[in-house]
Order: sequence, then structure tokens, then C-alpha cells
Amino acid sequence: MPERRVIVVTGATSGVGRATACAFAHEGAAVALLARGEDGLDAARRDVEAAGGTALALSVDVADHEQVDAAAERVEQELGPIDVWVNNAMTTVFAEFADIEPAEFRRATEVTYLGSVWGAHAALRRMLPRDRGTIVQVGSALAFRGIPLQTPYCGAKHALQGFVEALRCELRHRRSNVRVTAVHLPGLNTPQFDRCRSKMPRHAQPVPPVFQPELAADAIVWASRHDRRVVYVGSSTVATILANRLAPSLVEWYLAKTGYGSQQTDAREQGERPGNLFEPLPGDPGMHGPFDSEAHAHSVQLAATKHRLVSGALGVGAGLAVGGLIGVLERRNGNGSGRLRHLAATVAGRG
Repeated sequence: MPERRVIVVTGATSGVGRATACAFAHEGAAVALLARGEDGLDAARRDVEAAGGTALALSVDVADHEQVDAAAERVEQELGPIDVWVNNAMTTVFAEFADIEPAEFRRATEVTYLGSVWGAHAALRRMLPRDRGTIVQVGSALAFRGIPLQTPYCGAKHALQGFVEALRCELRHRRSNVRVTAVHLPGLNTPQFDRCRSKMPRHAQPVPPVFQPELAADAIVWASRHDRRVVYVGSSTVATILANRLAPSLVEWYLAKTGYGSQQTDAREQGERPGNLFEPLPGDPGMHGPFDSEAHAHSVQLAATKHRLVSGALGVGAGLAVGGLIGVLERRNGNGSGRLRHLAATVAGRG
């Protein structure tokens, strides 16, 4: 059994945060659960204890730096020195940018971007003097490729990517043993599509392929123990990043054509959905969203990454995935150029 570690997880009441807290609990960890909703915190605490961990549930608005720092202080007083801090909390508004009010955009940015910045700040205040500890930043394929109807989320994740890169440079300059790693995720079956504010005419859904939050949790726990700067989850994440790097204008064209439909189910919304943007919703959100029937529990790509086979298997898998995307683009755009047909092979070659 691994040594008992003290873990902090933000956004711990649902989805990836809830799954991550339980995954650490299976190792016997002491897990501090940070979120706003009391109902969800109580349910997450029970889940962590049932999984064999020790739980400390703290009602915290991560957009408030003082609340985050006070929570970190209480964690260290009650559980001990923090070994791993997982920045996961998020919220968003599913809508076109023109339809989002300034207060809505500000709030989504404060939670998703500044919530992680304040988390990193609170963690570093305690980790740097000890010269040990790990900060895991939960990222996304959308940190590299923005998509329609998600400007607040994409903007925040892009900002976090720059923040993490800058922070790593500073830690390297210090010769610090504190580690920062990013775990970039694909579309996941989480409750955010039921609980975040939406102004779309139909019910929000993740962009396929969809994966279960336990897969993300597995990657986060693994990243906390291994010296990797970044971990990508799902070949779709890798393919999205590579395709955007190699053919950004084509990806933009494709998303403009398909990005609206791929993010909405056939079920119509009954007016604008207020969601949890400014206040937590009552009840236990749970770990999974409503897409269990189509969500994948495993990823060959992640398994390859964990076993250092990424140079071969991931390169081929990403090449095939990008090849499929480019094939769709060629058929829809009527473009038979050699550059497009050669793109998938180029991706595979770069591994």
C-alpha cells in the first residue's frame, strides 16, 4: 500500500473532481474536498470514506483567494502537509459570445482560471518552504483549440496553459523540487452539461468521443506520482491538438460547420437554464452525466502513455484520428490536395 498522502481537490463534488477524490481514497489518502455545494460535499465525503480514505469537506468559492488560502491552512492543520493539489474546479456558459453578459463571462473566468491560479498560489506558499509537493492542473484539448459556444471555458483553459508554462520556468529557475504537471482531457460524461448555465436551444453535450470521468481520475492520480510535464488523455485530445497545429484554418472551418450540432442533443431546453454559475445548485450532482450509454471507460492512448509506448502507438493512433478528420474535411470541402492527404502520415511520423 502506498504511503498516506494528503490531497486537495477543487471542484470535488462532481465529475472529474469527485472521481479523482475517490481514486486517491482507494490509495488510502486523506482528501480535502473543496467546492461550494453542501449537498455535493456531504455525498463526496461519504464516497471518499467508503473508498478507504479520510475526507475533509470544505465549502469554498475558489474564485475568492482568501477562502482558498484559508482552506489550505485548515487542511494542513487537520490532515497534515499537502502533498498534491489538484486544480479542477470550473464553470461556464454554453452560448455564443455575443449572448453572454459581462458578469457571466467574468464569473466563469474567475472560477475556471483564477480559481486554479489561487489554488496554485495557496499550494506553493506551503510547498516551496518544504521543497516538495505536486500541483496537478486539469486542462483540456480546448486549451489548444477553441471551439464555438465555449468562449469562457476555452479562454480560461488557454490562459491556464500559459500560466502553467510560466510557473514551470520559475520553479526551474529556483531549482525547486515542487512539480507542476498538466493533464489535458477529452469530452467527458460529467454533470456539467446538466448544471452549467446554458443559452443554447438544445441540451448541452460533450463533443464525441465521450469518456467516463474515472479515466481522467486515473490519469490525474498517475500524473501525481510520475515526473511528466504533461499527460494527454484520449487519442481525440492528441488528434485535436496536432490537427490544429498542422491545419488550423481547416479545423476552424470544420468546427464552424459541425461545432454547434456536436455540442447539443436533440432534446430542446425549456428556456434559458440558469445553472450553477453564481450559486451552487441544490442536491448531489454525482460523478456521471447523462451519457453513460456512449461513454468509454478505457483509452488505449492513455495506457500507451503510462507505459512509455507513446512514441509509437500514440503517433500511429493520432495519425489515424487526424486522418479521419482530414478525410471528412476533404469530402465536405471538395479538396483533394496532396497536402491534406499527406497530413495524417505527417502526424504519425511525428509520433
